[in-house]
Amino acid sequence: MSSSSSFTGGGGGYDMPWVEKYRPTKVVDIVGNEDAVSRLQVIARDGNMPNLILSGPPGTGKTTSILALAHELLGPNYKEAVLELNASDDRGIDVVRNKIKMFAQKKVTLPTGRHKIVILDEADSMTSGAQQALRRTMEIYSNSTRFALACNTSSKIIEPIQSRCALVRFSRLSDQEILGRLMVVLEAEKVPYVPEGLEAIIFTADGDMRQALNNLQATYSGFRFVNQENVFKVCDQPHPLHVKNMVRQVLDGKFDDACSGLKQLYELGYSPTDIITTLFRIIKNYDMAEYLKLEFMKETGFAHMRISEGVGSYLQLCGLLSKLALAREKAKAA
Repeated sequence: MSSSSSFTGGGGGYDMPWVEKYRPTKVVDIVGNEDAVSRLQVIARDGNMPNLILSGPPGTGKTTSILALAHELLGPNYKEAVLELNASDDRGIDVVRNKIKMFAQKKVTLPTGRHKIVILDEADSMTSGAQQALRRTMEIYSNSTRFALACNTSSKIIEPIQSRCALVRFSRLSDQEILGRLMVVLEAEKVPYVPEGLEAIIFTADGDMRQALNNLQATYSGFRFVNQENVFKVCDQPHPLHVKNMVRQVLDGKFDDACSGLKQLYELGYSPTDIITTLFRIIKNYDMAEYLKLEFMKETGFAHMRISEGVGSYLQLCGLLSKLALAREKAKAA
């Protein structure tokens, strides 16, 4: 919602999550993904909504866009002309055959050029059978009902449904876009902060607006002040400075120091996945020779793959550091 929200934040009374409190209600207010948002604005203005698939990473505005679009298209008829089903609801083959079909058959008086809307959030977790049952329903009732499917990976939606829909892709938000929205919330909630604290929040969010707002609220409720240390305490991610030191020590040829830094992180209880994701992001932005950066990223990728397959031990991480050290030696020799 906009910052002129009617809900009270901060101290007294019922405290609403900021993610909900500042959720945009108009398509035009959605941050980032200009191309996708401008396409949806045209639909909101003209009214003839096609079947849609919105795909992209979490926290980039897919659900918010669909809900805002439905509100703008249907106005006061929203309650009766929208059926929203989330991954948490039952969306098996029976629900598609009964509930969705019943809704599609239902008569609702709408202004000309407007349609009933079925919103299927997290559509990529629908079984293939349920998706098969949906394909025909989409066609039979196309004159009165339109479907909007939100998903993280569009490839998990079966081909026949993909070809019946217009695809709108969302990508991760840039740091600048997240910062702009955070400033609005900070202003409205009167949150004390230092710039490094905001940098830390943007770093932990990694292009995910929902994560950024949640981390901001968690830090504020826990410490009443947003600085770097508090953010990394709340978000429980390895401090980038520790990881940066490790990379620097590997580059300086101090392998033992890098290993003891890694041991410290490991003993603090961070999971190998956390450590390696932070390591990847540090390497990506680290100022080093191009060919060395490529080698480092390649080795980090292989280690991440092994860890994802379940081999998440301290040994794997030390092995990764030694591979990085070897890559550096090789680069020096060349």
